[in-house]
Amino acid sequence: MTDADAEPSFDPGDAGTALLGYAARPQFAALHGREQRWAVVVAHRRAGKTVACVNDLIRRALECDRPNPRFAYIAPQLNQAKDIAWQYLLEFSAAVAPDRKTHASELWVELPDNGARIRIYGADNPDRLRGLYLDGAVLDEFGDMDPTTWSRVVRPALSDRKGWAIFIGTPKGRNAFHRLWAAALADDGWFARSLKASETRLLDARELADARKAMSEDEYAQEYECSFEAAVRGAYYGREMNQAEAAGRITAVPFDPRLPVHTAWDLGVADSTVIWFVQQHAGETRIIDVLKGEGVGLDWYARRLQERPGLHGCTDGWVWGENYLPHDAQVRELGTGKSRVETLAELGVRATICPSLPVEDGIQAVRLLLPTCWFDAARCKAGIEALAMYRREYDEKTQEFHARPLHDWTSHFADAFRYFAVGHRPRPVERRRRPRTGWVA
Repeated sequence: MTDADAEPSFDPGDAGTALLGYAARPQFAALHGREQRWAVVVAHRRAGKTVACVNDLIRRALECDRPNPRFAYIAPQLNQAKDIAWQYLLEFSAAVAPDRKTHASELWVELPDNGARIRIYGADNPDRLRGLYLDGAVLDEFGDMDPTTWSRVVRPALSDRKGWAIFIGTPKGRNAFHRLWAAALADDGWFARSLKASETRLLDARELADARKAMSEDEYAQEYECSFEAAVRGAYYGREMNQAEAAGRITAVPFDPRLPVHTAWDLGVADSTVIWFVQQHAGETRIIDVLKGEGVGLDWYARRLQERPGLHGCTDGWVWGENYLPHDAQVRELGTGKSRVETLAELGVRATICPSLPVEDGIQAVRLLLPTCWFDAARCKAGIEALAMYRREYDEKTQEFHARPLHDWTSHFADAFRYFAVGHRPRPVERRRRPRTGWVA
């Protein structure tokens, strides 16, 4: 069955059946025939996972009998999503519904019979998804996304319609995608598949042998053999974070009331702000907490700092050390005529400005600091993953790494940590507790 008018079939036992104008590869037939609401597929490069999932979206959109069905394909970056999936969505939707509506600037396709709409999104702008309902979603390369895109944005959007989701990707270390994969393996309510190049035979042996010669063992294991243990390609701190985990320095790290708590900030304007909470003692750097916020004012962060001691069971407040901010926090804003340093001072947060150093020098400072660090595994989970995944930007065309870091969700965590590394110098700190009628840091 190859013509567009044929009834689409997703029979997992019929690997050669044409689905919506494409012949389903045997390796994805079970995915198409799944009955579980949730699915995760770990697949090697060039396995065809994007084509399979775009077609799965189209098929389920065609069959959806709810009013005004809505479906989403989400990639880490909007331009990446457009490059990867938009042409596939146009091509395969045309095969089954030539008279479907399309909107190139908003990246959606609307099917004629039931009005089902499939739209392309980027996780770099999750606010575009807030407030929407979804009947189904594909999250491509979930390991490159901020994990809260799923937990805070996409999952709630699926609730009232009892929608479904597929997570697909290639491993990039033991991150949120790895946790999702491990949980799916232990849960009958999830569909889980791993597609390794050595097992799928989708790429011939000579091609794989040539790729192995051109790549490191870690790169090959990650990209073709679906290894979550391989170091993330281009990661700045991958080795140091792996060493921290192996040495047991990612564990429960309690707050010590005898030590001052330092903070290190990466201040976003239109995007995220991250604050690390750090204590130091006898050569140990204890990372006890991390806070991330989006789209809120500095007063929100000042209140969160006031509340933080209570979350750690400390009713008397903390002994506050230094609050490290980047040098550009001193720049006055045109709207208020004040710098963010001045605004924070009015809110009771006294800032220490970090020296302006090249990013490369700051990265080296972090590498020197990390062997002394102990991370609270629960409170710092997102930050730990971000540091492990923070990496250089890779040019797919030239097959080379750029000197600059990739700007994605990990950047805010990494930048804030870098400000602590370059700004902090251990020294006696005046002990200042929060008074009953106010707060001073």
